[in-house]
Amino acid sequence: MRSNQLLLPVNPVFLWGSLIVALLINILPLGRMPAMPDVLAVFIVFWNVHQPRRVGVTPAFIFGLLMDVHQGALLGQHALAYTLLSFFAIAIHRRLLWFTMGGQALQILPLFFAAHAVSLLVRLAAGDSFPGWSLMLAPLWESLLWPVATVILLAPQRRAPDPDKNRPL
Repeated sequence: MRSNQLLLPVNPVFLWGSLIVALLINILPLGRMPAMPDVLAVFIVFWNVHQPRRVGVTPAFIFGLLMDVHQGALLGQHALAYTLLSFFAIAIHRRLLWFTMGGQALQILPLFFAAHAVSLLVRLAAGDSFPGWSLMLAPLWESLLWPVATVILLAPQRRAPDPDKNRPL
């Protein structure tokens, strides 16, 4: 179900703060399991779809480098995956917003699969071992997180700027 409500402009502090919170969620010491969703990737795709001029390929690359350094991964592994994810999210951002929430989740599922495939190929090329088939569950979880991220991240933009009984928008 699409909403006809007009959205307020996004607050830049909220936008960048949400990306930093997603980075902090990713670096929580929960133990890295292959099936664990990448919350930062979901937020990067979300903001590239909704604010492609503010969040682009460069912040995705920087956040990818930060993830590489934190996880001790091959430098550039996450940076390449996030950059490609960002590029393709910007490429489909106009078409994606015409779909329902479930349709959007299905449309971005291949993007998440491709990002994990690129990251896996870089790891395998560097001589790392195959992490197991449970890695294929992570893009599914990320796609399922899409509606949750949409509700949470668009909530501050949905409030009325100056509510009045004569101006309901």
